[in-house]
Amino acid sequence: MPAIATEPAPAPVAPAPAVPSFLELEITQLCQLKCSHCYSNSGPDAGHGTMTAEDWQRLMDQAAAIGVETVQFIGGEVTLDPDMPRLARHALSIGLSVDIYTNLVHVTPDMWDLFTTPGVSVGFSWYSADPARHAEVTGSRASHARTRANIAEAVRRGVRLRAGIVEVTEGQDISAAKADLRALGVTAMHADRSRGVGRAAHGAAPVTSELCGQCGKGRAAIGMDGQLTPCVLGRFLVAGNVRDAPLADLLASDRWREILSEVPPRDACVTCTPSDSNDCDPSRKPA
Repeated sequence: MPAIATEPAPAPVAPAPAVPSFLELEITQLCQLKCSHCYSNSGPDAGHGTMTAEDWQRLMDQAAAIGVETVQFIGGEVTLDPDMPRLARHALSIGLSVDIYTNLVHVTPDMWDLFTTPGVSVGFSWYSADPARHAEVTGSRASHARTRANIAEAVRRGVRLRAGIVEVTEGQDISAAKADLRALGVTAMHADRSRGVGRAAHGAAPVTSELCGQCGKGRAAIGMDGQLTPCVLGRFLVAGNVRDAPLADLLASDRWREILSEVPPRDACVTCTPSDSNDCDPSRKPA
């Protein structure tokens, strides 16, 4: 009896990646500081990019519609972007939680009002209890005193606050930096090493081995020119542009799947906060 020809079984289709719950919005590269490890090469002479306030609002509407829970405004120094307060309030108005990542060098009365708004949390960068060591990283002798004073004020005002400590140079003494923050009343903090991206790459091409391993897992980032990447540190892994296609389409694309497969397994952090093991990026929002 002749064999009966059969059609080959179709190849299994990989499920679409889960919608990230956390979306980083890198709205500016302008910053008062010029930190030696900055992933985005931010500084006093940088700009705000090509995404308009209307572009950002449209993006946030799309994000809320597909299930994103939190947007983080990150830079550069986000408090220097004149559109940031209204963008943050728009996010809150459509049901998104808001996280603001800042250097806390200068905080206006309007910013204090935003920082204390329900639904808003604030992260900040901190490097050393020693003003000279802190300045070695930030490039500003005044940054330590100004940031430290605003940390104390944020604690006094009851801001939902956490610190991101990046080990950049020898002699920073991370333990002393943490102790100083605790003395100021900061209880949430996370430390990580400097990653070889942006200014910290010293001219070398970025590589995925410098990533923490959690890029794209529960999170994604939009650059100030609209590019979708797995996180602000993985900015060289571009999945498309939100001005050219809806966010949902980009997150369901083959290119996004390819990017997620390129991110290597997680490596060890310098110090991980047990209650917050989402990733090794100190910019992240706590659970």
